[in-house]
Amino acid sequence: MLVSSVHAIMATTAGIIVVSSCRENVITNRHWLATSFVLDYGVPYMAYDLFAMYLSHYYRFRVKGHEDYRGHSLRTISLFVRKESLLVLHHIALLTILLPFTLFFRNDQGDFFIGCLFLTEISTPFVSLGKILIQVGLQDCWLHKANGLMVLLSFFLCRIILFPYMYWVYGAHYGLPVYTVPLHIPLYANLGNMCILTPQLYWFILLCLKGYRLYRRQRNTNHQDSTSSPHAKAE
Repeated sequence: MLVSSVHAIMATTAGIIVVSSCRENVITNRHWLATSFVLDYGVPYMAYDLFAMYLSHYYRFRVKGHEDYRGHSLRTISLFVRKESLLVLHHIALLTILLPFTLFFRNDQGDFFIGCLFLTEISTPFVSLGKILIQVGLQDCWLHKANGLMVLLSFFLCRIILFPYMYWVYGAHYGLPVYTVPLHIPLYANLGNMCILTPQLYWFILLCLKGYRLYRRQRNTNHQDSTSSPHAKAE
C-alpha cells in the first residue's frame, strides 16, 4: 500500500505538471515527463504491482492451507489470473496499450492527454488509507467515513469523468462537437480508452455498493443502540 501511494503521488504530481504545461495547445505542446515517467516509473511499477498481487494471493491461500499452494507453479499462477482476472487485464492493458502508444504511435503529440491519464492515480492514496484504517480497527470512525467520500469523489472525477473530459478538450481544440470526436481520432485511441475506462466503471459500482452496505450497517447499528438505551426502555 505504501509503494502504491508513493507511486500515485508521483504520478499525480507528474500529471499536474504535464497538464498545466501543455494546456495552451493540447495537441502539440510537449513536456518530457509525459514519456519519461511512463518509461522510468510507470512500466516498472505496473510490473512490480502485478507480481506483488500474485504473491499476496499466493500467501493468502497458502496460510489457509490450500493444497494447490504448497509451492509456486503454473497452477497457482492460473488460479491467480482467474480470481483476479480484471485486475490482471487492467495491468496488462496498461503495459501493452499505454506504453506503445506513449512511446511510438503519438508522433510527439498529445502530451496533455498522457498527463490526464496520470491523474487517474489521485484516488489511490485514499483507497490505501481506507484499507489501513480497517486493519487498525478504525472503520467506524469519522475519518474512515470522510475518506470513503474522498475515494468515491476522486474515483468518479479522475477515473470516469476524466475520459469524456478529454474527448471534450480534443473537440474544443478542433471545434468539433464532443459526440463526433470518436470518429476523428484513431481507432486504437478509442479502444485504449475503453480498455482503461471499462474496469473503472465496474470498480466504481463496487465502491458505491460497498459504501451503501456500510451506510446501512451503520444506520442499523445506530437504530439498535437507540432502541436498547435506558431512556428507550423507560419509555
